[in-house]
Amino acid sequence: MKILYFDDFRLGVLKGANVVDVSAVVKDIPHTGPHDLISGLIERFGEYRAKLEQAAAGGKGVPVASVRIRPPLPKPVTIDCMAVNYMEDGTRSEPAPINAFHKAPSSIIGHGDTMVLPDIPATVFEGEAEFAVVFGGRASHVKESEAMSYVFGYTNFIDGSARGVLPPGNVFYQMKSRDTFAPIGPFLVTADEIEDPHKLQLTLKVNGTVRQNFNSSDMAHRIPRCISWVTSIHAMEAGDILATGTNHRGLSPFMDGDEVELETQGLGVLKIKVRDDLKRTWARETRLERQEKGFEGLTPQLTGKYART
Repeated sequence: MKILYFDDFRLGVLKGANVVDVSAVVKDIPHTGPHDLISGLIERFGEYRAKLEQAAAGGKGVPVASVRIRPPLPKPVTIDCMAVNYMEDGTRSEPAPINAFHKAPSSIIGHGDTMVLPDIPATVFEGEAEFAVVFGGRASHVKESEAMSYVFGYTNFIDGSARGVLPPGNVFYQMKSRDTFAPIGPFLVTADEIEDPHKLQLTLKVNGTVRQNFNSSDMAHRIPRCISWVTSIHAMEAGDILATGTNHRGLSPFMDGDEVELETQGLGVLKIKVRDDLKRTWARETRLERQEKGFEGLTPQLTGKYART
């Protein structure tokens, strides 16, 4: 099942090219807003699944192209992101030590929304193609052998990054938790629709040009290991997000006016825009292309505020 929010955060189920409003089915779930309505539904999904399926089957719906799609998880309690979690097409001789970082819930945006690049002296801004695990209930000290039973579903996830912000000892917080730096969507896909999350192709396009194109089979620490490790540190709740990492070789600068599309196999296409009021520019090159030219380090800024002369 594909579940989404649309227009004024009406809850919908995707039925082909149409979205069917199923808000009436879940109105009795205690909630104060869309953020805890969806987490409440996820937690009670066994009770509501048949009702949702019946409503979706009997409803006509409206074309999904005619509605405004909203973030399917407007404000998760916790967003954890795996760090350096790919083998980078065999260029890493061994997995990096398992590691993760937080993103602020306020960094969430949805399909059709805009990532805003802040007025800070970042070396470069990037967006990492990822997909995220969505938890189905409270998970604490989970065994690897039981980890997948805690997965409600999956969604596309772009990990916005402001690289090179000083001081160097405060890297992840300043780089990752900026407002608008966690685009997700366009919908949640329940786990039963994804046969093997370790065999998914991810493709990220910037202005129609493919920049990242890799398979989740290259993941270093697989999802059960990630879930076990993260929940050994703190509990995850229904509707919380665990982003699974990216292959960094295709990363490229995000700039003002960019239109970005992320498609993960089976999870639809997430489209966002990028805005930079400072109109800064960088070379249009991926990390791999830069490496192949014999250059070291990240792509330098070419023009605009903070550019080095």
